[in-house]
Amino acid sequence: QNEEKWDFVLVSDIHEMGSEKEIKRKKFLDELSKKGFTIKKIEDTKLFYGVRAPQHIFLKYQCLLRNPDSRQQNSSAHHDVPVTTRIRIVHFILQNTVTSDLEKLRDLMKKNVFEAAFPLHEKEEVREFLKEKWARWRVMFKQQPIEKIRCYFGEKVALYFAWLGWYTYLLVFAALAGLVTVVAGTTVFSSSQVSKEICDANTTIMCPLCDQKCPFWVLSDTCTYAKVTHMIDNEATVVFAMFMAIWATVFLELWKRQRATVVTDWNLYGWDEEEEELALELINNLQQEPRLYQHSYFRSTIVLVLVLLMIVVLIGIAHALVIYRVVAMALFTQSRLELLREHANTMAVMTGAVLHYITIVIMTKVRTTQGAWQDFSMASPPRSWNPSVLQVNRWVALFLCDLEKPRTFSQRENNFTVKIFTFQFFTNFSSLIYIAFFLGRINGHPGHYVRIAGRWRLEECHPSGCITDLFIQMAIIMLLKQTISNIMEYLIPWISHHLRKKHKRPKKRSMMLGEEEEAEDPCKRQWLNNYELNEVNVFSLFNEFLEMVIQYSFTTIFVAAFPLAPLLALFNNVVEIHMDAIKMMRLHRRMVPRKANDIGIWLQVLEAIGILAVIGNGLVIAITSDFIPVQVYKYMYSPCSRENRTGMDCSTGYINNSLSVFRIQDFEPHTTAGMGWPGLAPMGLFCRYRDYRNADDYSYTIQFWHIFAARLAFLILFEHVALCVKLIAAWYIPDVPQKVKNKFLGKKHTNLRKELRWVMSWKV
Repeated sequence: QNEEKWDFVLVSDIHEMGSEKEIKRKKFLDELSKKGFTIKKIEDTKLFYGVRAPQHIFLKYQCLLRNPDSRQQNSSAHHDVPVTTRIRIVHFILQNTVTSDLEKLRDLMKKNVFEAAFPLHEKEEVREFLKEKWARWRVMFKQQPIEKIRCYFGEKVALYFAWLGWYTYLLVFAALAGLVTVVAGTTVFSSSQVSKEICDANTTIMCPLCDQKCPFWVLSDTCTYAKVTHMIDNEATVVFAMFMAIWATVFLELWKRQRATVVTDWNLYGWDEEEEELALELINNLQQEPRLYQHSYFRSTIVLVLVLLMIVVLIGIAHALVIYRVVAMALFTQSRLELLREHANTMAVMTGAVLHYITIVIMTKVRTTQGAWQDFSMASPPRSWNPSVLQVNRWVALFLCDLEKPRTFSQRENNFTVKIFTFQFFTNFSSLIYIAFFLGRINGHPGHYVRIAGRWRLEECHPSGCITDLFIQMAIIMLLKQTISNIMEYLIPWISHHLRKKHKRPKKRSMMLGEEEEAEDPCKRQWLNNYELNEVNVFSLFNEFLEMVIQYSFTTIFVAAFPLAPLLALFNNVVEIHMDAIKMMRLHRRMVPRKANDIGIWLQVLEAIGILAVIGNGLVIAITSDFIPVQVYKYMYSPCSRENRTGMDCSTGYINNSLSVFRIQDFEPHTTAGMGWPGLAPMGLFCRYRDYRNADDYSYTIQFWHIFAARLAFLILFEHVALCVKLIAAWYIPDVPQKVKNKFLGKKHTNLRKELRWVMSWKV
């Protein structure tokens, strides 16, 4: 006997007869019955209602859209209508069925009339195949069955995994390039003249790092730090940054080709999402009028102002992290622990990075309420909000989307995507932007430091540059995101699922003597098993996309400072693909399948990140790195520039040249740092600091302006060359393969020929 097939299951608490909730539930189910739905009720600790749509609904769909589902997916029981299509249509009708009280399903779920609504994981061949051949750790390095994923979860999920697999595959080349860059830094460039001079500078006295109780220090004490810096900051990094700009373009262009091939095989290349939504509205209600496009310059202005305000708040959080680092640096340098004093700067950077990660978690990782996703899933504005349990960025983005009054769900999703990515970007990158481009450049100089609240000095860069601070910050954030966050992402659903099974599975009733056991409905166990799984919502797949796009940003934008970022991303993605698969197949309820022929607005977001990557890496090399000052010194100020010395390294003397002189008597009156240090007298009562200033009036030297001009020239040259290479790569690699174009050409030709033959026969 074949098991009954049900499109959806609604779950409700058992309410008292005649209660308001029971009446509302009955009204909703009656409306479904009027539309021809078959409803089956099973009572347990909850009430379960199986819902099956009448066949004429799917015939209407096929007629209106000329049967776009010509390739069968898993449809033997339903007359050539794929299961994913059935679920999608039924979900739309359920969400848009209105009771006599003018309430929809989302309103009833807010009032706890219904607790849940979900399609079923059924025991079918496709599901068993995916569980064995995809959703297991042992198949981690095997090719993904994209066609099977599409058959079970729909095109949207299949395209996500196809994109993620393609991204992971191309990360192999970026990871190898990053690894070669780091290896070159540790071998070829390990004996650099710059780091050698720092290690030998045991007579160079540096100015104190804080105002009180901080000693003068010897430059050679930071020998290890200098070697690590040059491992990252060398000529190979410039080549790697250019390579990553090209890689980002090639990745997207090749993905466009891959996507065109895939959706052509699915007969969805010319699919129109707006037409589908209109068809579903008419199937649900023939009298339904389309929602018209709206635009209000006033609303757009309000949204723009609020977005800018939110960005200012996120930048303010980054400023709070800066203040923490400044205060921590001052406290660590005055600590009684010698280890903490000696590595005060590194400890301030590392603890600041951990605090930054915690900020990211607070702003981005808090669980979303069911009411919020129900609100988001409809194009109309929500009636109530519960921001206390929403993560901050998402709640603000949802609120702003409602102000815009988008016409359709897809338009609403696109608007939401742009806003949430903008907020997440500033949450993740504001602190990194400060370290990369402002740290050590706005702090003033000895005798005239810039202070926070007139008390704490801003941080300074190490004499070998600030790029190591950026390296440490990125390494800590990426490692924490890819370990703690991923572990929690898997453990929380796993624990939640087992707790739900434990609490919601009913105890078997004890049998009386002579009593026969009642035969259990075969649907009951299946529905209970699905109910015990974790909830999914419209944010479920969105979260996975957002996580990967943010990771892509880390992998490309500041990759010049952290060449190992692609390697970490590669390791993470290999695990991520199968972790997502296991969650979807074993721990979560079945997602409502969505039809799609591309990854949507995420492609534009990725292209924007590619442009930001060119700008970001150009700025890192021009401003953060010491590459430009070293080159200016070599060609304008080194011994090589004055006479031909073939046997000499042209960077000889760079460190001494890059340090300015400060007279100790010019310290501010309240400064007691290092006073009375016995070694100062023979050194001439002066200390050194990183800058290009005159020794008499501390104004900028001409060399400072030469370096400034060279930085600007390099930035313009790098970005124009990189953008030109990106444009050439985009032109060189066609978005659509020739075989796809020829296939459509042949199809059009065949259709026109048939049309002409029909006209000719009609005339005859």
